[in-house]
Amino acid sequence: MVSASAMRVVQPTILSTFVGNRLLQSAQPLHQLFSYNPGSKHVSMQLSKRFSGLTNLLFNGSRNADKVLNTKRKRLRPGKISPHRPVPDHIPKPPYVKSKKPPGIASGPEVHDEKGIECMRASGRLAAQVLEFAGTLVKPGIKTDEIDQAVHQMIIDNGAYPSPLGYGGFPKSVCTSVNECICHGIPDSRALEDGDIINIDVTVYLNGYHGDTSATFFCGDVDDEGRKLVQVTKECLDKAISICAPGAELKKIGKTIQEHADKYRYGVVRQFVGHGVGRVFHADPVVLHFRNNESGRMVVNQTFTIEPMLTLGSFNPVMWDDNWTVVTEDGSLSAQFEHTILITEDGAEILTRC
Repeated sequence: MVSASAMRVVQPTILSTFVGNRLLQSAQPLHQLFSYNPGSKHVSMQLSKRFSGLTNLLFNGSRNADKVLNTKRKRLRPGKISPHRPVPDHIPKPPYVKSKKPPGIASGPEVHDEKGIECMRASGRLAAQVLEFAGTLVKPGIKTDEIDQAVHQMIIDNGAYPSPLGYGGFPKSVCTSVNECICHGIPDSRALEDGDIINIDVTVYLNGYHGDTSATFFCGDVDDEGRKLVQVTKECLDKAISICAPGAELKKIGKTIQEHADKYRYGVVRQFVGHGVGRVFHADPVVLHFRNNESGRMVVNQTFTIEPMLTLGSFNPVMWDDNWTVVTEDGSLSAQFEHTILITEDGAEILTRC
């Protein structure tokens, strides 16, 4: 994300989605994955040679430039952020909280033994339960900060730590991304309005393992255009999970998502990706959600996230001054769904399902 320093370089303040390309190793700071235009605050990827054959269309421009976007909806504006919420001392915290240094991408995939798989199932199950509960709170008039408070309390009541809290300086326990917010929305004093859509991104750290999931919810009476975007985004995730199995090429995930999104002329956000997850928050592999030629295959007992972000219009991300909130360049709606999955002998198990 973008720092407040004089150079205005993008810093590695990334949550359950982050920018990356497969050639980069964990020793390289995440801010080197980005380029930043101080005049426009656009975020873009630093491409490896392996991506050099892709056209600018993949990383710049609008899939739906010819569509008339909803102009009645007001653009998001930053609200007031409440003070840091405490976590009891007896709850184990991930290492990055104590070090206060934003971690990079851990080298090597998260592959687990039997005990590790059970721990991943437990953290995934809790994350799913928290997300389901958070979704019941979505209604006109509720503040996103109130959702954060409820999520924070439920997580610590279950003896877990809210993984986003303190990750690279993120100030809250959950991400709440409303309407044109692609990801990393900070819960604040803004009240949800009738017709909004909101992605709630939950990650919990339980018994030394992270479980990571998100879903987009309807607030009140959402128009058909918004409902269709949300439906297709969920379908993209489901279709991507369905092709996962031992030996399957990771690049098939992006191909599957892109093909389905293209049928509806939706944009697929390129800069934020899925990732290995388990004992660390972000690990290999980097999971791209668009067509690509990156190498890598899935292996038994491996865990990672798939989390496509689709847009009605431009898929170019623009960052707010808070160095976290990422919105669509043209203000068009964005939706996202995410699961943590385990590669099994005969396919994939969704760990973040109640």
